[in-house]
This record gives sequence, C-alpha cells and structure tokens, in this order.
Amino acid sequence: VLTPSEEVREGLRKHLESLNIESRPFWRPMHLQPVFKDAPAYVNGVSKNLFKKGLCLPSGSNLSEADLNRVINGIKDFFRV
Repeated sequence: VLTPSEEVREGLRKHLESLNIESRPFWRPMHLQPVFKDAPAYVNGVSKNLFKKGLCLPSGSNLSEADLNRVINGIKDFFRV
C-alpha cells in the first residue's frame, strides 16, 4: 500500500504493530544499501519515493478471511482518527 508520506507510513505501521499485525516498509532500493554505496546507480527518484511511502501488508495463500478483515479494519481505524 502507498501512503501519502513517510510519516503516515510509519504511523500506520506502528498502529498495525499495536494490533499485533506485522507489516514492513517496502524493500530499501539497492542504491541506498550500504553494500552498494560506491556502485554506479541510475536512478530517477521513483524507487526512493516508493520506499518512503510504501508499506507491505500481510499476504499469502493461507491468509484467512478473518485475518484479512482484521488487517482491513486496522487500516480503517488508523485513518478514522
């Protein structure tokens, strides 16, 4: 899911965490990882922006409908505040 800002992403992540729902920021772009700090990078800002605003939510074939609804309700609760 993409949020409006890094601050909103972190707020949502922490809110879900308080509900015992695991989430995480999108993967750090390769050019921002320490091991590649001296490697050439061809970037236009898209991957960095996605990393700042993107949040990975629980997913998988074993996610029950009840689990899915719990995640959905957690997200709705966060944005209602």
